[in-house]
Amino acid sequence: MDRRSFLTKAAIGGAAASTLAAPALAQAAPKVTWRLTSSFPKSLDTIFGAAEVLSKRLSEATDGNFTIQVFPAGELVPGLQAADEVSAGNIEACHTVGYYYWGKDPAWAVAAAVPFSLSARGINAWHYHGGGIDLYNEFLADKNIVALPGGNTGVQMGGWFRKEINTVADLQGLKMRIGGFAGKIMERLGVVPQQIAGGDIYPALEKGTIDASEWVGPYDDEKLGFYKVAPYYYYPGWWEGGPTVHFMFGKAAYEALPPAYQSLLRSICQGVDADMLQKYDFKNPTAIKSLVANGAQLRPFSPEILNACFDAANAVYAELEASNPAFAKLWQSIKAFRSENYTWAQIAEYNYDTFMMMQQNAGKL
Repeated sequence: MDRRSFLTKAAIGGAAASTLAAPALAQAAPKVTWRLTSSFPKSLDTIFGAAEVLSKRLSEATDGNFTIQVFPAGELVPGLQAADEVSAGNIEACHTVGYYYWGKDPAWAVAAAVPFSLSARGINAWHYHGGGIDLYNEFLADKNIVALPGGNTGVQMGGWFRKEINTVADLQGLKMRIGGFAGKIMERLGVVPQQIAGGDIYPALEKGTIDASEWVGPYDDEKLGFYKVAPYYYYPGWWEGGPTVHFMFGKAAYEALPPAYQSLLRSICQGVDADMLQKYDFKNPTAIKSLVANGAQLRPFSPEILNACFDAANAVYAELEASNPAFAKLWQSIKAFRSENYTWAQIAEYNYDTFMMMQQNAGKL
């Protein structure tokens, strides 16, 4: 074949291919613009920031064709109504925590965090490889929502107390700002749960309107200055051993996306999910040292209190499993994996961490 003729035909063919490819690419990567309402204020940069990370990565991966505008809590709707807006089809997406809606149905809370559930690693294993994502979306299907994990704080702290608590008797009549499902458990032990917005917690503690409050953990708690008015900082937050924050998408909006966008969204959400936990693991060590230096007094919950809370939680779960099929299906799946997870966790991971902590305490690290 004549080389010049071949190159000319190849060039023409290439131009034709480019001409044909453009509409195909346009169809595969259409312009999509969503709005997302967060349940969190901008001041919680690690939690709120996860939605901004999602938006940035989606836009970068699609050359700006798939964009999500992120709004903090209260700008479009109050933070605790975020999922309601998505369910109603008023907005395409939200970033929230399922246990905020446990009052509608306790099953909402199970895939986020319930007392004495799984650690962050455990709940992620259940979500991604134990069928958790599918089970939760099965529950959410008639609510017109598709949910994907979108962050985890790791095990949280047990909160700030104005006085020491050592026994179950010390909980009697204690007014504590504690949200959702955990409040139901604490109530059985004599605590009087209080629902108070984040910005109102400090003055309530300062005035003695409440005796204690849980929030998140060192990095977020330090910003609010609780140590100044309630110095006893208890751990662990047994009600949130590994709380999952979810991205929730309107089912119709999600299903209207091209398959490539759906796949990209799932991948980026998983990346953001991991990123939040990594940030907390990096930021909390510095924050806890700073809090202690400024007067926070660390205290573990006593075995008596932890055992009583564990027993109270199991009593509530037994009632719900008997009366709520959706709750039972999710919780029984987690329970089955929880036993396996902690069997493995106490062998290699636990012993390695324990040894390294002993070296640290001996001043060798």
